[in-house]
Amino acid sequence: MDKQELIGKIEALRSVMSQVARYQPLTSPEIQHMSHHLDQLLNQYDRLAQ
Repeated sequence: MDKQELIGKIEALRSVMSQVARYQPLTSPEIQHMSHHLDQLLNQYDRLAQ
């Protein structure tokens, strides 16, 4: 996966997570799962950027 594709996935997940967070607490399992996945994507981006 290249940087641009990864950035697209990160932005899409951030958007979805933001929308879900309007209706669920940040401690909900769904938000926690999305946050974990976002962390993984950001770590992958960081590795590519080095």
